[in-house]
Amino acid sequence: MEVDEKTELSKKIEALLAEGDAAIADARSYLISQGELVDLSEWVTVKEYCLRFGIKNVETVLNWISRGIVPKENIMVVEEFNNTKLIKAIPYSVRSAKVS
Repeated sequence: MEVDEKTELSKKIEALLAEGDAAIADARSYLISQGELVDLSEWVTVKEYCLRFGIKNVETVLNWISRGIVPKENIMVVEEFNNTKLIKAIPYSVRSAKVS
């Protein structure tokens, strides 16, 4: 990889990080303005939860939510952000099925 390519890649990465920081700041400002104080390191999207805990697909976590494995108090829906579900970023245990 040449120097020009590395410089261009670095600029793209910096721009993406800046966009992410801006989105987090907007979300934090909005939630505070609505009277919600949310620690965004504790509450993550389902996709981010999968990344943090090594879960292969989002449907697995959505299934846990619908089955009640994730308690209701650990789920938050932000209607103003397209009904985005936030989940408390803690490990949830799934009991394995008994085979007779």
